[in-house]
Amino acid sequence: MSDTKQVAKVAEKTEKKGVTRPAPRAKRAGEGKQPVRLYVKGVHVGYKRSLVNQHNHTSLLKIQGVNDRAETDFYLGKRVAFIYRARRKTQDTKIRVIWGRISRPHGNSGIVRAKFRNTLPPQSLGASVRVMLFPSRI
Repeated sequence: MSDTKQVAKVAEKTEKKGVTRPAPRAKRAGEGKQPVRLYVKGVHVGYKRSLVNQHNHTSLLKIQGVNDRAETDFYLGKRVAFIYRARRKTQDTKIRVIWGRISRPHGNSGIVRAKFRNTLPPQSLGASVRVMLFPSRI
């Protein structure tokens, strides 16, 4: 049964009993929907390296849904956050963030290079990062 028919039936019953009820509240915009995620998920897959040397100041990230070099163009310059939990609280929270920025593509398979303010620790290999959808270049 549709909502309007149900409301009409309830109104008829209340009129017969002499009871007055307030009108049903209209739904607000966005009510009952999932919150909007303002970032894209990514994974820290390693560090920039050559055959012998590894350069920890540049991290390699795999962004979800990006599979070739042309698709990485949208993400160049976007901010990246590596969020982790520490043992001790600072500023009343154990959650900490290392911020970085996507600098350029790496290869042809959708991997990008990112430089972080502090180099990412080895424990972050395979861990998720958040690629924020700002700043916009459009």
